Amino acid sequence: MAQNTKISKSDVLKHLRHAILTQALLPGADLDEATLSDQWALSRTPLRDVLRQLAGEGFVEIRENRGARVSEMSHRTLRDFFLAAPMIYGAVLRLAASNGTPAQIAALKKAQVQFKAALRSDDVAARALANNHFHAVTGQMADNVYLLPSFNRLLIDHARISMTFFRPRDAATTENLNAASQQHDAIIAAIEGADADAAADLAIAHWNLSRHNIEQFVMPQGLNLPLGDAPLK
Repeated sequence: MAQNTKISKSDVLKHLRHAILTQALLPGADLDEATLSDQWALSRTPLRDVLRQLAGEGFVEIRENRGARVSEMSHRTLRDFFLAAPMIYGAVLRLAASNGTPAQIAALKKAQVQFKAALRSDDVAARALANNHFHAVTGQMADNVYLLPSFNRLLIDHARISMTFFRPRDAATTENLNAASQQHDAIIAAIEGADADAAADLAIAHWNLSRHNIEQFVMPQGLNLPLGDAPLK
């Protein structure tokens, strides 16, 4: 973004969210207020409002007397991600099948069209963000005041991790991505049919596919973490 180009707080929010999700701003990176203020010609007070909102959403951490930084992805957060993800995804899709409205189902179908288009490109960020958008719509459909904040926080790290396994690699990767797209179609069908059990089962199948990719491309070698298994019925 050009220096000294004045933009609104909402523009800064959008830019920083995108940069964090795509790892243009790496986990743990410091966010210097003076630099950001100069870059966007935004005074410190509205900039701090932006950083506080991002902190509330889970994108950044604000440390007393040390400023803000991008939320880290440590061994602990990866462990917590693996443990929580299957439970949260399952609950979200079960509720989405119970609560989804026709308008939301239409939005989910549109998100799937965008995801398929992203898969046909070699744009890794577009793939990761389109996948995130699809799942974010299911979170809106779940419509649970307690579950949604946890789900949205989970999606931040899922997008950042996806920047690794959405890279074009080989035939096996292409097959996995095609399988993920087919599972999205099945999720839409289950939600449209108000089949909560089928949606929950698909959440587990979808998580297991993601877990395989994350283990293959992200987990540090030799790191012994208790990875989250699909919950037993």
